[in-house]
Amino acid sequence: MKLFDVIVVGAGTSGMMAAIAAAKSGSNTLLIEKNKRVGKKLLLTGGGRCNVTNNRPAEEIIAHIPGNGKFLYSAFSQFTNYDIMEFFESNGTHLKEEDHGRMFPVTDRSKTIVETLFNQLEQLGVTIYTEAKVEKILYKDKQVIGVALEHEKLYAPCVILTTGGRTYPSTGSTGDGYKLAKRVGHTISPLYATESPIISSEPFIQEKTLQGLSLQDVSLSVLNNQGKVVIEHQMDLLFTHFGISGPAALRCSSFVNQELTKNNQQPVTLRLDIFPQKSTQELRAEITKRLLEQTAKSLKNALKNVAPERLLDFVLNELDLSNVQAKQVSEKQLDQLVQRLKSFDIKADKTLPIEKSFVTGGGVSLKEIQPKTMESKLLNGLFFAGELLDINGYTGGYNVTAAFVTGHVAGTHAATIAEYTYLPPLDQE
Repeated sequence: MKLFDVIVVGAGTSGMMAAIAAAKSGSNTLLIEKNKRVGKKLLLTGGGRCNVTNNRPAEEIIAHIPGNGKFLYSAFSQFTNYDIMEFFESNGTHLKEEDHGRMFPVTDRSKTIVETLFNQLEQLGVTIYTEAKVEKILYKDKQVIGVALEHEKLYAPCVILTTGGRTYPSTGSTGDGYKLAKRVGHTISPLYATESPIISSEPFIQEKTLQGLSLQDVSLSVLNNQGKVVIEHQMDLLFTHFGISGPAALRCSSFVNQELTKNNQQPVTLRLDIFPQKSTQELRAEITKRLLEQTAKSLKNALKNVAPERLLDFVLNELDLSNVQAKQVSEKQLDQLVQRLKSFDIKADKTLPIEKSFVTGGGVSLKEIQPKTMESKLLNGLFFAGELLDINGYTGGYNVTAAFVTGHVAGTHAATIAEYTYLPPLDQE
């Protein structure tokens, strides 16, 4: 019979950190992974460079985790993004800061991060099983006693589930953890795609009129069915052959999915402001000045470089102003033009599916988890960490940070509990 103190299921970001934390606390730890190697999904993060955390105060990081970030306050009081940085630096992996506080390894290779974690696991004597799939969690009298693989049972008083969400299924994130959690009585909040490109069937999207056009520092808002702004993000945006992508679209995507759910999948209105730093009056004054200075020119030429040419052409065409001279523009037409540049509405039908998105929204309900320890409130000795939880953040190192933090907290507390928890007789198992 194989007996451990702590068994961690899933060797991704949170799983490796949980196993390291448990082993550092003196636990005999087993890490189980169904892939051939550990950290498969982590290798893809940050475009293969691994955006390992974010160099901002905890408050700000939590503010960038719109999906239940507040649940993490207690975990952050025990282990923070600065501790993550210190962990890598003290293990000889130097990090560098890029825009918006994003931290990357100096090598620019995610492999460096995975190797650092793997070396720690080896140094701490963590047992690693690869190509092993957990079929179920074993428990007796509301106490975890281990896990069952296909042909083997492994015993421990504490089990940490860190199997990830459902994004990038090729990395093994196929939702196994949700099934395991559900089987022992946990509730799974509905899953939805977040940090995902947005799909629209607007005629100009279908006709690829603006495909490939990139806009810098614009504002994109999601409106509810009363026309109120749910969320607004001022970032870059890209028009694609199916809709919109780029940072602004990705950040709005979880809110699009939430509005679609509320409104029976009716299309959601997105409002694009191409000049968020200028008021309607300021933009109108600027355009009026240009027209007065260049009365002999066509409206299109008079407004050259006000906005990207393709976008301007599209808006003028839409308003039947393509062939109008600057001096002929009426006050009403000017109002319409300014209005369109300040509130360019796009109907969103849906986002790409979870499998093609960066992050999974929804997951194991946080009402059933102790925020201080990450332990289940339903089953003693069962812990959760990472994307399996109903927590989701924006891209920029926030999800990886949440995974490392929850992993570390779960591993540390599991090790403490394993010390004084005795397994019931296992002969019947």
